[in-house]
Amino acid sequence: MNDTVLTDILQQVKTIAVVGASDKPDRPVYHVMEYLLGQGYRVIPVSPKLAGKTLIGQMVYATLADIPEPVDMVDVFRNADAAPGIAQEAIAVHAKVLWLQQGVISEEAKLVAENAGLRFVMDRCPKIEIPRLGLEK
Repeated sequence: MNDTVLTDILQQVKTIAVVGASDKPDRPVYHVMEYLLGQGYRVIPVSPKLAGKTLIGQMVYATLADIPEPVDMVDVFRNADAAPGIAQEAIAVHAKVLWLQQGVISEEAKLVAENAGLRFVMDRCPKIEIPRLGLEK
């Protein structure tokens, strides 16, 4: 994944669904959601356990399909074995990008996403990439 493609993705997406959201402030996903909100992205937490609650001021949904607005990017904070199914869900909601967080490696999810025309990022974190690419607001 080259920096030009990453920059393009991060500049084009506006709405990011975060799958595997947590209400625990000590979890990396919590800090990433806070950071992305601070960078001006619309962040939609996805967690069946927290559905219907508010997290960092954002309504939480149980699944991607429950989100009542278009999603540009799906950011995955789940185990790699869940990634292919999440890729299918991302396709179903017409997301443009599937982003697997650092440590989430799934060649199967990559195949599913790319075969459906989604842009795909794996084993990276937008909270690290945005400042590294000079894109911070």
